[in-house]
Amino acid sequence: MNTIPSISTFHRLLSLPEPRHPLVSIINLAESIFIEDEVWKGFINQFYCIALKREATGKIKYGQQHYDYDTGVLSFTAPNQVQRLDIQNMECGSGELLIFHPDFLLKHSLANTINQYGFFSYAVNEALHLSAEEEENLITILHKIHKECLHIDRHTQEIILAQIELLLNYSNRFYERQFITRKNNNNQLLVKFEQVIDDYFNGNHTADLGLLTVQYLANKLNISPNYLSDLLRIHTGQNTQQHIHERLIEKAKEKLSTTTLSINEIAYALGFEHAQSFSTLFKKKTNLAPGAFRNALN
Repeated sequence: MNTIPSISTFHRLLSLPEPRHPLVSIINLAESIFIEDEVWKGFINQFYCIALKREATGKIKYGQQHYDYDTGVLSFTAPNQVQRLDIQNMECGSGELLIFHPDFLLKHSLANTINQYGFFSYAVNEALHLSAEEEENLITILHKIHKECLHIDRHTQEIILAQIELLLNYSNRFYERQFITRKNNNNQLLVKFEQVIDDYFNGNHTADLGLLTVQYLANKLNISPNYLSDLLRIHTGQNTQQHIHERLIEKAKEKLSTTTLSINEIAYALGFEHAQSFSTLFKKKTNLAPGAFRNALN
């Protein structure tokens, strides 16, 4: 796997001049020319990327569906994520690419909060699709960042990071809007989500598969774990792990009340490796130990 360690290296691979600032840059995608290099077949960036792509040709895959889009598409990647590009068949269209190194965040509050923006771990097919007004808002921010990169002084970092934080907060708002406006598709996904959980518990596979995980559900739904949790949070008020715990407790109560299985047997039947872990979770969620819950039914 190839590593692109710096913004300067990234500029070179796109046939662009050296960046004005070593830790942050705005790249005009229309001016970028990919060097024919093996690096694009599998690479890892050491910096954050926020791409606003316009005039993209063809169709975009969103979940399991394909859609035609004429509006802007915003995508995010964090450092150390594996990426692959087919530069022979790729058409970037136009747009801007904001890249910034984690070192640029040092001594700023964003260094501690940037991991709270889950969309840095979304898949490419879960990009944010923008209305004309939303796109205009973000373009204005990107242009302000570009201007700041042209003259560097002691205020540059603070001003640029304030703009990046504003862009991220707008993106949070726009993603929430996207989750809501795609209600029909999301409702289908939520129905399938419940079905996957039902199949997991009703198929008696927990002994082989172990405890139900967020990653397992995301894989079954062909979406990223962060996207699934954010989608569920917007529509249900709970993330994926909370849904899993809720269903585990529901199944546990069912077995405690309708079977004579021991606490250990129930724990293993639900996928727990250790019965103590099951008892701890059950008591945390119900304020009763599993045995006390069973006794209270008698």
